[in-house]
Amino acid sequence: MTTPRPITKLLIANRAEIACRIIRTAREMLIPTVAVYSDADAGARHVRLADESVRLPGNTAADTYLRVDALLDAARRTGADAVHPGYGFLSEHAEFARECLDAGLTFVGPPPDAIAAMGNKVEAKARMTAAGVPVLPGVTLDDGTGDDALDAAGEQVGYPVLVKAAFGGGGRGMRVVAEPAALADAVESARREAAAAFGDGLVFLERYVTNPRHIEMQVFADTHGNTVHLFERECSIQRRHQKVIEEAPSVAVDEALRARLGDAAVAAARAIGYVGAGTVEFVMAPNGEFFFLEVNTRLQVEHPVTEMITGLDLVRLQLEVAGGAPLPPEALAPERHGHAVEARLVAEDVPTGFLPTSGRYRALETGEGNVGGVQVRVDTGYESGDSVSTFYDALLAKVIAWAPTRDVAASALAHTLRRARLHGPRTNRDLLVRTLEHPEFVAGAIDTAFYERHDPSELGRPLADSELVDRLAIAAALARATSARTALAVPYGWRNTAPGWVTTTFTGDADRSVSVRQARDGTWHARVGDDGSLHDVALEPERLQIDGVTMHVSVDRLVGETWVDSEHGNAHLVDVSRFPPPESSSDAGSLHSPLPGTVVRVDVAVGDTVHAGAPLVVLEAMKMEHTIRAPHDGVVSELDVAVGTQVETGAVLVVVVVVAEAG
Repeated sequence: MTTPRPITKLLIANRAEIACRIIRTAREMLIPTVAVYSDADAGARHVRLADESVRLPGNTAADTYLRVDALLDAARRTGADAVHPGYGFLSEHAEFARECLDAGLTFVGPPPDAIAAMGNKVEAKARMTAAGVPVLPGVTLDDGTGDDALDAAGEQVGYPVLVKAAFGGGGRGMRVVAEPAALADAVESARREAAAAFGDGLVFLERYVTNPRHIEMQVFADTHGNTVHLFERECSIQRRHQKVIEEAPSVAVDEALRARLGDAAVAAARAIGYVGAGTVEFVMAPNGEFFFLEVNTRLQVEHPVTEMITGLDLVRLQLEVAGGAPLPPEALAPERHGHAVEARLVAEDVPTGFLPTSGRYRALETGEGNVGGVQVRVDTGYESGDSVSTFYDALLAKVIAWAPTRDVAASALAHTLRRARLHGPRTNRDLLVRTLEHPEFVAGAIDTAFYERHDPSELGRPLADSELVDRLAIAAALARATSARTALAVPYGWRNTAPGWVTTTFTGDADRSVSVRQARDGTWHARVGDDGSLHDVALEPERLQIDGVTMHVSVDRLVGETWVDSEHGNAHLVDVSRFPPPESSSDAGSLHSPLPGTVVRVDVAVGDTVHAGAPLVVLEAMKMEHTIRAPHDGVVSELDVAVGTQVETGAVLVVVVVVAEAG
């Protein structure tokens, strides 16, 4: 048992959403907070919210948020007596926890030995086996594992096999391999990604359970000998092994199964001398059999769904336990009520393969409050006017809905996301809404293969159908027209006669040509396309009227582009210039970077012959790898990058010409 030492000033060794979340509870507990920030985050929301802040010079995580010496120095300079690591970055770094303690700081997390025990997933599995927790068979691969040994390991585990990083999480350094021929490349790629993300490229093979559910148990322990679980979370809706939608409780877990899962989770926590908040993750087969995956020795991204069904503030419990207090009675005997569903709103372009996006959000409004018995909560690190950087994770916000029943909670969450105003880089909003409304999700018939059965690019297409896009485009054209001082008297063409039709061509979410005209009596008319029907239209604040039918809309116009939001769908429409610049010269065969990032691998040289689909260049952006492949058979005629090159969106990486052109 430790001597109670309540926290008097808290340094948060993290950024964005989780830093803001911690600040909120610290304020309620009257604990002053210290934020740290990189140059890219100088104006970030977590910096604005904190009582004090300290700059960490640089932009990359390695230069800033992963600098143990800089973080400890920030605590010393501000007089902070405790450090909360959040999640990600150094949150599961045993040496960081140890150095915090050596510096006389309270580390808001488990003991360093517990982190170390679970930080290496290979050793973690051995400990769990000893504690009686069911685990999947696996084989560890060191750097010296040759091809023959690798083949033997794959056969020993059995296909399909999962390649996993021994350190870290979040789906990084993880690959599913269905056949022996693909194993070597998967291991190499996983090692490289794991080394970049976690500083260690050790990987192992594990039996891959087909179409499982991902079930995790929230555990909590104090220094007074108490260890409890706070029920389960269902996290089966994933893409690339990263969670998209989470909920609590799980529809697949009855009371008997919940008790078995809880017993296993508590046994796992006790086996490593755990203290604080942690999560024991399990993979569950369709027959209800479950196996240990890992222990996340930190607060989870999805912790709000547990908070909303139990009424407990997990960050408050973390701070109290770190200060030496025992778990309160409401945590020792928790009760659950209703159902909570969380959606991760991410800056990414789903139809192009979940490529991360970046840039400024003119509007970022997701809605929060309690309406009709439904509670909607938003945890975010961004506000309207903020920008998303290319240097870090692209999570914008977590939107969570609680209701007495699952169907109401999911429906309310989908409705909230539909109405969100997201004026900036593309997000996964449309994918979230369609997933929440999908019949399989509504029925609770979900597993980790959901996005294998249902194409994310199809689910992620714009919510607005063709007819709705026509209406939204009319709203955009009317807003464009009525914003002119002379109301189209001299719109574009040096007109000195009565106003005529003025046409605006839009790209963006749709290619639309919309013409509007104001009659002499002041009424407006519109048509879509050259042969479109004539409509009587009117645009008032928050309302668009077309042929006597009114719909609620919100129009946000910027020079050259317009965002139109409605309860049924949304559109981002970009004006096509009336006098476009001459077309640039052709760059046939050029492969452009789809996003800003860093080149981490180059597989070809000038003069190489390549086949369609062959990997050419691998980019790393926002902690994920993206492979650029040959679009056709040909010869590499130009290579403009090398390992370490920083590239922007649209930059030419490599040029592959067809053989005839090469000759």
